[in-house]
Amino acid sequence: MPSAPPASLTALLAGPDRPGLVAHTANWIFERGGNILHADQHRDGDANVFFQRVEWVPAAKHDPAAEAAAFQDYAAQKLGMTARVMASTARPRVAIFASKAGHCFHDLILRFRSGEMRGELACVIANHDDLALSAEHYGLRFFLIPVSPKNKAAVEKRQLKILREQGIGLVVLARYMQILSPEFLAQCGVPIINIHHSFLPAFAGAKPYHQAHARGVKIIGATAHYVTPILDDGPIIAQDVSHVSHRHDVDDLQRFGRDLEKVVLAQAVRWHLENRIIVNGNKTMVFD
Repeated sequence: MPSAPPASLTALLAGPDRPGLVAHTANWIFERGGNILHADQHRDGDANVFFQRVEWVPAAKHDPAAEAAAFQDYAAQKLGMTARVMASTARPRVAIFASKAGHCFHDLILRFRSGEMRGELACVIANHDDLALSAEHYGLRFFLIPVSPKNKAAVEKRQLKILREQGIGLVVLARYMQILSPEFLAQCGVPIINIHHSFLPAFAGAKPYHQAHARGVKIIGATAHYVTPILDDGPIIAQDVSHVSHRHDVDDLQRFGRDLEKVVLAQAVRWHLENRIIVNGNKTMVFD
């Protein structure tokens, strides 16, 4: 059997643009005996900001954690850039928030189980029990926490407690039909990815397929984005569309949309877990 590839480090860098940044990064890795596997960069000319993603295998003599810390220090002190470094062996623990719809829920779980995602599914938190038996079948802890306007604050407090106890590093909203409060988002401390059943920024809010059908659109879409306090306005990670016509009714649009939602959400989660996304204000740079 072929041996497993050596563990690598992936850094995402962002900071003011100036000459020589690519060379400085490459030289630092070279001088420490590392081997660059992939490197990509982007310059935002309007803001004069430089972004880079670089993946390398450190020399065997260097501890990966120490190498990551040393690189972050170098980027900050010598290059004036922020850097987030992740090891290829890292497996962040992921929590799924769900309600009743199961298409994104099942799709995500099967992708994790097949080894497609660089993460570990830890639990499911839901406000309905529709998916409880499925979660049990998959061997996942299922926390049923019904939500109402009167108990929302208490529910979110319990959800935050579960996230901390489970050591969660990423929350995925798999058609979780509740709005997370600004207080929850401020205390959560980890990224949250949502799938919106619309090609944002068009048709935000409720019943986007009904809105789209009423307008006679020729394409429908799905959008995965990071969650912010402003509803459906967070940095967009991934999108896709399907072409439709006047022959398709709302049920058709919803069916096409479910397929889009599964693929787009999975793509966004995969990119996040592979350390491919830099958030800059309300925009993202996604290095494929």
